[in-house]
Amino acid sequence: MLPLRFVKTSSLFSPNILFSNFSPKQPRTTLLSLITTKQLRSQSPMASSYTTSSHASKLLFRQLFEKESSTYTYLLADISHPDKPALLIDPVDKTVDRDLCVIKELGLKLVYALNTHVHADHVTGTGLIKSKVLGVKSIISKASGSKADIFVGTGDTVYFGNLFLEVRATPGHTLGCVTYVTGDGPDQPNPRMAFTGDAILIRGCGRTDFQGGNSTQLYNSVHSQIFTLPKDTLIYPAHDYKGFTVSTVGEEMQHNPRLTKDEEAFKNIMENLNLSYPKMMDIAVPANLVCGMQDLTSKS
Repeated sequence: MLPLRFVKTSSLFSPNILFSNFSPKQPRTTLLSLITTKQLRSQSPMASSYTTSSHASKLLFRQLFEKESSTYTYLLADISHPDKPALLIDPVDKTVDRDLCVIKELGLKLVYALNTHVHADHVTGTGLIKSKVLGVKSIISKASGSKADIFVGTGDTVYFGNLFLEVRATPGHTLGCVTYVTGDGPDQPNPRMAFTGDAILIRGCGRTDFQGGNSTQLYNSVHSQIFTLPKDTLIYPAHDYKGFTVSTVGEEMQHNPRLTKDEEAFKNIMENLNLSYPKMMDIAVPANLVCGMQDLTSKS
């Protein structure tokens, strides 16, 4: 069931991850408008069979970059589904038009805009996206204290077409940090992918000295929620400042200069970073606490 035309990625990616906007016709399946595991259980029995399919789903994946804040935005879509449902992880306000243009060019239907946490170094594009594309739902963790259409936590599942993301709470950089992990199953991307926000950066991690940060909490959540994933799981962070684009769980377990230390040594490192105050914090944090619920009447 190969698409009509596709570009194969490097060997780092599974054949299940195709960069394409073409897909064969599949039996039509109703796209769910609600996504968390708890919400799915409250639906009719038909909803529980939504993800079963005799056809392997295909993931379209894009890694997008905003240079001023060195932020990565991730676009994922199920191109084997008739509606080609898509989601964005950690969109930035300054690059919303670019991201929506890519989505339009690829013939995708954007259904969700997710944040891994309340960012302090940029204003998320979630609210702006909602004002431009009616029907898009914003998602963030309940522990973040921010506004959104849907709140998630550990054990919840975000469905888009026949693909899904698992939610894992990874607090420590902020109280409300979560990591989104692609599903575990024969019709899901392999190797798996973890969108870690600032919990794990490539060869580093997010600071823990503001927004309720806690170094012990970060250390424990990373080791219990991320380092327990298969070692070939691809790690995609919210930021990179050295030109890295992707890592793996195995690499970070072996080479991360902070998280490879024992808990006490890690705590000592984090408490002595002496980092400057985030220059965008007083603007970004207040904006990001409300940006998930922008007025939808001003579609443009």
